[in-house]
Amino acid sequence: MLGLPSGRLVRGRGLARPLPEGPRPDFALYLLGRTPPAVAWEAKWVQWPDFGLPRDRAATGDALREAWTRSAGERVEVACAGGQGRTGTALACLAVLDGVPAAEAVAYVRKHYLPRAVETPGQRRFVARFA
Repeated sequence: MLGLPSGRLVRGRGLARPLPEGPRPDFALYLLGRTPPAVAWEAKWVQWPDFGLPRDRAATGDALREAWTRSAGERVEVACAGGQGRTGTALACLAVLDGVPAAEAVAYVRKHYLPRAVETPGQRRFVARFA
């Protein structure tokens, strides 16, 4: 779970692991190179290959803004296969939307979510250029 500076909470996770106990998400953003598995809650899929960058950056920006907006009053989950690279990158972008300077967003996510989040130089550049 990542706590953003505004107090919003967003759950990051790896889909390779079982669904955690507790309330189910109201909305999920899945970051995968293939179609995600069906879930019982509302979900959006961003085509994003492992260790890469999203295929459609504009649509990804829209999806991230939707996740951030919905996190104000809904349980939001962001997930990829492992929960580190793509998920960490998306969470860092949500931190930028929440007011964390882009140059500090990766460090923020590594401190408050997962030390190995955002795995590649390309993913770090994606966050740095996200607005």
